[in-house]
Parts: sequence; structure tokens; C-alpha cells
Amino acid sequence: MSYTEADVSAAIAKMEKYRSGLDYEVGTALAVVGLCAERAGREIAIRDDMIRVAHRAGASLRQIAEASGLGRKTVTAIVETDPARAQG
Repeated sequence: MSYTEADVSAAIAKMEKYRSGLDYEVGTALAVVGLCAERAGREIAIRDDMIRVAHRAGASLRQIAEASGLGRKTVTAIVETDPARAQG
């Protein structure tokens, strides 16, 4: 893989955001935790969107819960907070 100077600078800036001047080991661990949390947040948003799509397409809450590994109450809450309904 090759990276541009902008890619490297962006990665360094993100790591520095979480390091906050702490010693190397702690700062590095916090950078990894912070970057993983950002990625997890994006993945959860995608998962929730796909849960809503599946529900609109006719999948039952039980089916979605089984496929996602989430409880039915959680799936219901995700479906009920459909951002498309809130906007329109």
C-alpha cells in the first residue's frame, strides 16, 4: 500500500487527538482505543441503518435480533428511532 503525505498527516493528527500529552505507552493505548471507538461508532451506524432496511423490507424483529445478536428490545428501539421518519 502507498499513502500520501496527507494520509499520514491525518493519521498522526487523529492519534495526537487521543494521546493528550501522556507518556508514550499510555498515549499510544489511548490513541488505539479512540480510533477503535470511532470505527465502532461508524460500524454501529451502518448496522442500525441495515436493521431499519431489513425491517422495512419485511423482516421480523425476532429475525433481525437473531441475525444481529441483539435483543428484541434493542432492535425495536433502533427501528423506532428511524431518522428517515424524523426528517419527513
